[in-house]
Amino acid sequence: MSIRRATAGDLAAIMTLERASFPTDAWSEAMMREELVSPHGWYVVDDEAGRLVGYAGLRAVAGAKDADIQTIAIADVSRGRGRGRSLLRTLLDEAARREVAHVFLEVRADNPVAQKLYASEGFAEIGRKPRYYQPDDVDAVVMKVDVRAWASQRAGETPRIRSSAALSVGEDAATDADPWSSAGGVCT
Repeated sequence: MSIRRATAGDLAAIMTLERASFPTDAWSEAMMREELVSPHGWYVVDDEAGRLVGYAGLRAVAGAKDADIQTIAIADVSRGRGRGRSLLRTLLDEAARREVAHVFLEVRADNPVAQKLYASEGFAEIGRKPRYYQPDDVDAVVMKVDVRAWASQRAGETPRIRSSAALSVGEDAATDADPWSSAGGVCT
C-alpha cells in the first residue's frame, strides 16, 4: 500500500472511483477538481502497482482550529484490508501537523460499520442531519474527534514514514470489517 498526495493527474481515476462508490450522489468532476487544487484541501490517493484503489480528502483552512474530512473511498476489490483506516489516519496525521484541534465528518446513518471504525479512532457522534444524503433520504451522523487526544493515543504506535511526495503505510495489525464495503458506504 502506498499513500501519496493526490495531483490533478489523478482526477480521472478519482472520478471513476467516486462514481462507483457514490452512484446516487457522486461529486461532479468540476467539484473534485476544485477540491484537488484548493489551498484548503489536502487529498491523498492509495496506489497499488500504479492503480488508484482509494482516495481521501481533508479540508483545513490555514490557521483554523477545525477541519473536515471531505471523503474517503476504497475500490471494491481493495476493501477489507485496512486501507480505509490507513487513509483516515493519514488525514488525521495531517490535521495534527497543521495543529488542528478538532476534525469533523458526516457519515451515512445506514453505514454502522464506518461509524464503528470512526469511533475506534476516537470520533464521537455529536449530532445528525436529517435526510442529508440525497436522493436517498439518508440521515448524516455528524462526528468529531479531538486531534490532540487522538495523536496522544497513537503516540505509542510505530510512526509512519512521510514525505511530501509519498507516504509508505504498512498494513494495520487489526483489519476491522471495512466500512467502505456497503453500497454508498463511504464517508461523506
